[in-house]
Amino acid sequence: MHSIGEPLQIDELPVPEPRPTDVVVEVKACGVVPNLGNVLNNIGKWFPHLALPELPAVFGLDASGVVSAVGSQVYGIEVGQRVYVNPARYCGGCRHCRTGDPISCDHYTFAGYFGFGSGSPRMFQDYPYGGLGEYLTAPQYALVTLPDEVSHETAARWGYLGTGYRALRRAGVGPQSTVLVNGASGTLGLGVVLFALALGARRIFGTGRDRDLLTKVEALAPGRVLTHSLDDEVGVADWVRSHTGGEGASVVIDALGPGAPQESMLDAFRAMARGGAHVDIGAVGGEVPVNLHEVMDRNQTLHGSLWFTTKDGQEMADLAETGAVDLSVLEHERFPLSQVNEALTVLKNRNGGFSNYVVVP
Repeated sequence: MHSIGEPLQIDELPVPEPRPTDVVVEVKACGVVPNLGNVLNNIGKWFPHLALPELPAVFGLDASGVVSAVGSQVYGIEVGQRVYVNPARYCGGCRHCRTGDPISCDHYTFAGYFGFGSGSPRMFQDYPYGGLGEYLTAPQYALVTLPDEVSHETAARWGYLGTGYRALRRAGVGPQSTVLVNGASGTLGLGVVLFALALGARRIFGTGRDRDLLTKVEALAPGRVLTHSLDDEVGVADWVRSHTGGEGASVVIDALGPGAPQESMLDAFRAMARGGAHVDIGAVGGEVPVNLHEVMDRNQTLHGSLWFTTKDGQEMADLAETGAVDLSVLEHERFPLSQVNEALTVLKNRNGGFSNYVVVP
């Protein structure tokens, strides 16, 4: 990326060498997700609080590949291993990192994407390679080892899948849970449905607009997954309560993006049961009015959940290895690196969350 809003260009760079605790990964697939276009074209206007790397910069968030070189102080990772590279980078030395909360680190940065804190410019210098290239460097703490059951193309979706997985974990989803997924047919929401099934949720409610896509979502687990179009006359809250004896959903995961109307989020919020948890992962734009007195009186919680940890990512790989989660529903469409700009254009016609667009260097 040479300039915001302009097409990506192919540049020639030297193959990087690993520092002592880093590895070099030969990229086999890199995900192209809907938000990438927003970052490339609008990040300065839409999200001025986020940091961009100094341009020109190699972008690409979700990469999987094969380890091609390891640093002298790398343990447990060998050349030839298949891995997913979590793009999240953090310092490892601050109080947040030392106490096991690296996502709150002031250096927290997505390599190949954007950063969240004052330490992000330095992190971009230390890790300048995103996934839209043939090679990248990564710290050993960022690697998820992949079983044979997870293809590189599937692993290139790990970021969006992991965001949903972490949200479910934060809400304590298990066999006792009823889960409402707002935006269930989208790239984020579909992953929430898949992993809610894997974690044993007894009933999953999904919303969306495209009725054909919602039918495909219901087919993931007929009778256990129910869907509702946001265009229906009955509101989401009333619909969920009609299927839960008036109680509502114990967990609401909101996967609607910045362009979604606030009322859609609020209607899903109203579907939450007493003692329930609402987790936002889609970032509906603008200020959303919430009656905090009612939230307190109903003993509810409201979370914002960002990304996921390498621990979460390894748990997901383990669930896939055992067959607890079925990711075969993803429909991969592959593009060579030279067609990355075409891939971004095709996203507008995607088959909802079932489509998985990847660049294969």
